[in-house]
Amino acid sequence: MAVTGIVNIKNEKVGEIELNDNLFSVEVKPYIIHDVVRMQLAGRRAGNACTKTRAEVSGSNAKPWRQKGTGRARSGSKRSPVWRGGGTVFGPKPRSYSFKLSKKVRKLGLRMALSSRFSENRLVVLDAFDMDEIKTKNFVNVMGTLKLDNALIVIPENDEKLERSSRNVPGYKVIPTAGVNVYDVLLHKNIILLQSCVDQLEKRLLS
Repeated sequence: MAVTGIVNIKNEKVGEIELNDNLFSVEVKPYIIHDVVRMQLAGRRAGNACTKTRAEVSGSNAKPWRQKGTGRARSGSKRSPVWRGGGTVFGPKPRSYSFKLSKKVRKLGLRMALSSRFSENRLVVLDAFDMDEIKTKNFVNVMGTLKLDNALIVIPENDEKLERSSRNVPGYKVIPTAGVNVYDVLLHKNIILLQSCVDQLEKRLLS
């Protein structure tokens, strides 16, 4: 198992922790990470483009003119797609772009993303991150001490003080262990992992 140091918010080493090789030392295969990210982004697409068919546009059901004898082409409705203001044929309708990957592949993709950050020495294990009050300045000071200008902060569970202190600072995101995903891991240069989150990640990704 790999061993890494544990630091506090003053950037002082306070201990060491062993990291499971099956979680933080996995061989990175870009095509798997690509598939997982593509799945995440596809699920976020709104797909709300919508056009009206001839059954949905407003207009009379009356026949514009009689079938024969006028010298004009026959017509049955002013809502016909060939008329200006008529319905659209085969136009877009609201749809979902999402697709699914197996749970095994999704877990593997996240393990690879975490392994990638660990191999680049961009994973920091923090003993605790307690905020006495909701104050952006205090959060910025801690990040300055840790010398991390862009980071995903993984916490055991929702923490209102920490989340609200960080939300107006660009480049940072606070997320509970249950919400860690490949896209956010790759989007941020560094990962700040609270010590108590390591066991939670092992249970989630190695079970």
